[in-house]
Amino acid sequence: MKGVILDANSLGDIDLEPIVSSLDNWEVFGTTKPGEIADRIVDADVVLSNKVFLGNEVLNSAQKLKFISVMATGINNIDLHAAQKLDIKVSNAIAYATPSVAQHTINLMLNLSTNLVEYVSDTRKGQWQKSDVFCRLDHPIIEMSGKKLGIIGYGELGKAVATIAKAFGIEILLARDMPLPQLLGSVDYLSLHCPLTQNNAYMINKQTLAEMKPSAFLINTARGGLVNSADLIEALENGIIAGAAIDVLEVEPAINNEVLIKATHLKNLLVTPHNAWGAIESRKRLVIQMRENIDAYLAGKPIRQVTGIYS
Repeated sequence: MKGVILDANSLGDIDLEPIVSSLDNWEVFGTTKPGEIADRIVDADVVLSNKVFLGNEVLNSAQKLKFISVMATGINNIDLHAAQKLDIKVSNAIAYATPSVAQHTINLMLNLSTNLVEYVSDTRKGQWQKSDVFCRLDHPIIEMSGKKLGIIGYGELGKAVATIAKAFGIEILLARDMPLPQLLGSVDYLSLHCPLTQNNAYMINKQTLAEMKPSAFLINTARGGLVNSADLIEALENGIIAGAAIDVLEVEPAINNEVLIKATHLKNLLVTPHNAWGAIESRKRLVIQMRENIDAYLAGKPIRQVTGIYS
């Protein structure tokens, strides 16, 4: 049997041996452009993809393909309707990056609360040496203790973030328990952990941002399409909210004219390159889950199978 990995570079510098020892023949590609997909999977029995889109046309051209293992939790890069019609089994990864994403989310909250990036930058520029007292307090610092964190999406990741946040003395409010306007107006931090759907695209927009406190912070480590970038920039520029930290964009990798990337004048905006999930331990767990998925498929007992979502 032949296996193909389409975008191994998306996992960074990680040992793929557990995966490539599962079959006799593997082709591993660092990246794959849309026009290269069909040729690369034409004779594959097993395909692994992180973000490379496997649509109806390429799936129909891959006559031998019977199993896809998605190197992520999100499966929006697979045409599941086509896969079902072709009897191609699809599995994904589950909960492999929970500690990493939760840690990153809290880290973003801490950085916004302490203006850490600005203080480090000032110190590197020699500002501390110019101080007439022992410290510098040029930028606001607030305590997270006693504040309220609103969480939209209380699944695996949302629960993990809530658990850590409680240790800081933060009160947790959940979107599932109250109307969204009530939640937005009550919280000091708003963290997104929900999947992107047609119903919640741009759920954070000019109207919803206006419902938040002027002192509130937005954190998005979920999906870029949940937030209207232009509306967020306007809100930050006009003091509608106090700050934001964003790990995901609507188009990735970031394009040059992405407004959140270009807004270098905003010191209350932090943008990280979709690496909340990227701790080495998380990536190792992902590789192990891919091997487990392949072994289970070969044994005729698929695990982590994507089911029940076809219509």
